[in-house]
Amino acid sequence: MSHSVMDDTVANNPAADESVRSGENVRVGEHYFTADPGASARPRDIFFNIEGQEYDLVAAGGVFSATRLDPGTTVLLKKGPLPTAEVGGNFLDLGCGYGPIAVVLATRAPAAQVWAVDVNARARELTEENARRLKVAERVHVAEPDGVPDGVAFDQIWSNPPIRVGKEELHQLLLRWLPRLAPDGTAWLVVAKHKGADSLQQWLAAQGWQADRHASGSGFRVLKVTRPQAV
Repeated sequence: MSHSVMDDTVANNPAADESVRSGENVRVGEHYFTADPGASARPRDIFFNIEGQEYDLVAAGGVFSATRLDPGTTVLLKKGPLPTAEVGGNFLDLGCGYGPIAVVLATRAPAAQVWAVDVNARARELTEENARRLKVAERVHVAEPDGVPDGVAFDQIWSNPPIRVGKEELHQLLLRWLPRLAPDGTAWLVVAKHKGADSLQQWLAAQGWQADRHASGSGFRVLKVTRPQAV
């Protein structure tokens, strides 16, 4: 692509880089974590395969990685220990986007309830549509962050967290949701190495969490986060 207004958007607004380069029609100053994106929706199908199962989801402009299953989520779903059919409980897809993690969890674990949380209204609508497509809508509860009942504790949290919100907001996000892990719960986070995976692991440990490197691939780390073990 020759130099264009889109190139200027990336140069002048680094936070828009990931959305622009994924093919979304992103307005300057608007991000995939915008509550009500004004970018043109332009729905498109996203195809991917996880452990032999084919997925066909719909994505749209104004949400994270609207043209493909992004590399970080791919690493998380391929290297994280996905639940087996007999596993139940409450799972959380934190920052669900159009819902690839949520629907994979729901199809893998028919005994589980999956909560899909995002600030982006279009992302929530797409997740609901994708849950209907895969016939798991009755077990995928899509909500904005304040819409999750306080009494729900999560046996598993899965997230490709929005690094581009900035370190302080990312930390506040994790401080809000990690304490909602059940006593024996586990969070699985994927973060690019060059965007601070190791420093995030150190920060989590400093907050009192057990944070371990579970796997690495394609420039990403999968972190396993649990409550500290009693001595």
